[in-house]
Amino acid sequence: MSAPITCLLGPQRFDPDVAGVLAEHRLAGRVAMVTAGWQEREREDQELRDHLALPAVNLELYRRAEEVFKSDEELFRLHRARQEQLRRLQKFYRIRLEYLLECTRDLFGREAEPDLLEPEKEDALESVRRLDHHHLTRVREVHREFEERHSPRSRPAVARQREQLKAILNEADLVMIAGGHAAVLLNRLRLFGLDGLVRTLPVVAWSAGAMVLAEQIVLFHDSPPQGAGNAEILDAGLGRCTGVVPLPQASTRLRLNDPVRVSILARRFRDQTCIALDPGSRIILSGGRRLPGRGTRQLHHDGSVRQVEPA
Repeated sequence: MSAPITCLLGPQRFDPDVAGVLAEHRLAGRVAMVTAGWQEREREDQELRDHLALPAVNLELYRRAEEVFKSDEELFRLHRARQEQLRRLQKFYRIRLEYLLECTRDLFGREAEPDLLEPEKEDALESVRRLDHHHLTRVREVHREFEERHSPRSRPAVARQREQLKAILNEADLVMIAGGHAAVLLNRLRLFGLDGLVRTLPVVAWSAGAMVLAEQIVLFHDSPPQGAGNAEILDAGLGRCTGVVPLPQASTRLRLNDPVRVSILARRFRDQTCIALDPGSRIILSGGRRLPGRGTRQLHHDGSVRQVEPA
């Protein structure tokens, strides 16, 4: 049996097109919505409901997590300690990453005989990849240790919520995952093991929702208000979408006219495809195929940004 369809879309806030995507791919029925990335605004979903014009129920994962933490204070303390451990790891990773990427960009901006310079550029990139791999391994170890020591889904407060979620999802025909705060969204999805609960359902996701479905969550902004503007790995994603690095709002967050930055980012994730998910863009993963929407673009190793080819 083939895996159900997964649709990764561009932002939906100002000019939503998710209803058109559903119609195009004949997805209909009862919708289970995840808006946990909106945090306290989780229930403010009426505009989305109006756009969909389908029966929908909000899974309210953010509210459910807050209820769990109120009733299980020990789990709340353990969860907070884990998050602090992850924040410290992220800080150490950023310190190392800044130096490596500064050196890499310096080499990529130089001119010399290709047979002399290219091996140096590739080795510099390999150093970045090794650091990315090391950081992701450490993060996964933190999560694995937490799961093995504390079995959060077996705790009564979490188990009760999971039973309720299972009942709702048994009646659902598809799942939608909206954007918002990527780390908050991922933590709530992970707490309730939602990736396992929706494995047999079609999933439509956008912005941070698309990011958390990938193998790793890549945060990026070439010109942030503060910081170095280095793309960084935040965490392991849910892994539903393999071989793709979703880059929501790439046109406003990345210098896509800078071939050095584009080339470094594309080559850094050489075994995956970096997809610019701007408004109106989409990637449909179905039956082992990757079907791009019109105007959806890919970052290439040569520093160009071009239309994605079906795969």
